Amino acid sequence: MKARILLALVFAAGLSGCSTISGWFGSSSTEIKPAALTAFHPTAKLVKAWESDIGSGGTYEFSPGTDGQAVYVADKEGHLAKLDLATGKALWKIDTGHVLSTGVGVGDDLVLVGTPKGQVLAYKSDNGQPAWTANLSGEILVPPVVGEGVVAARGNDGNIWLLDAKDGKQRWVYNRLLPALILRVPSDLLLNERGLFAGNPGGTLVGIALNNGAPAWETAVAQPKGATELERISDITGPLAANDHLICAAAYQGRIGCFDQVSGNPVWVRPFSGLTGVDRGGDYLYASDEHGTVESFGMESGAIQWKQDALRDRKLTTPVEVDNYVAVADYQGYVHLLGRDDGQFAARAETDGSAVDGNLLALRRGLIVQTAKGGVFAFRIE
Repeated sequence: MKARILLALVFAAGLSGCSTISGWFGSSSTEIKPAALTAFHPTAKLVKAWESDIGSGGTYEFSPGTDGQAVYVADKEGHLAKLDLATGKALWKIDTGHVLSTGVGVGDDLVLVGTPKGQVLAYKSDNGQPAWTANLSGEILVPPVVGEGVVAARGNDGNIWLLDAKDGKQRWVYNRLLPALILRVPSDLLLNERGLFAGNPGGTLVGIALNNGAPAWETAVAQPKGATELERISDITGPLAANDHLICAAAYQGRIGCFDQVSGNPVWVRPFSGLTGVDRGGDYLYASDEHGTVESFGMESGAIQWKQDALRDRKLTTPVEVDNYVAVADYQGYVHLLGRDDGQFAARAETDGSAVDGNLLALRRGLIVQTAKGGVFAFRIE
């Protein structure tokens, strides 16, 4: 994925300015060839229910969001739209007047997007009218999250903010120093009644108290190793996953594991290197490693249930559980459906041929996909 193969160089602790460096994960002489798609006997169908479009994401990643009634999508050029969940028809579409760098967060009757200048923009979900703007710092590269009457957002400068959902006023800011080299895409935030959870550059997972922004605990998912700064990159990236008492994460060049939400103590960890985070489905945890092997783990035990390596190096999204299946999408816009119990291919569908860079939006009997070109596709499972 375009954004995920870039690194941010932080010149000095405490400075928010940074530059991006490409080409660190290989050269033309060592180019990795993605696996060709293999034939299989379909046991299900991914049927396109509707198709819509928004603008291109450019060098940024955009993911659709939902409130259960509609789908919300955004693009780099500042467009934000509300689509009918059943038909894909645009219920409203606005031009925010800003270049956008991430979206879409949805909740508490708000739709939230972020900008490269560190702004969080909130709009009313019913009509698209502006609700408030919060001026923060650092590029906002993962969608803000909302719940419990608050909005949480993070910049790529090491800051995480908690804002009041009513007016965007700051309640607190959590700050940490960054390693010399970090992956450009940070970990998503996860917010629940117990606190705010964030994966950090350097491989630590932190639970933050909602009342004052103090870290309740911090634990290592990965330990940086190696002689060079490049070898020592061990960032947690992508979505986190949780059930009623565990919080789970995966780190690049590190480990995958689940931890107690209250204490941060590890319940299980195992070696793993991933770039796209984790997702939970019932009693299982799903992740794709850096080379595209999709794995299913017992969430409570960490026991490996199955592995599927036929999509090797196809730059997969985070696997998500949909109905009785696990869905992933790749750099050519294909959506793959795997059996939840065995990881075998069940169905495959095309989109517009461009990469799916953001997260898939899982529904009860289907999913929504947003491509790099700006195509928005709804599929139902039959």
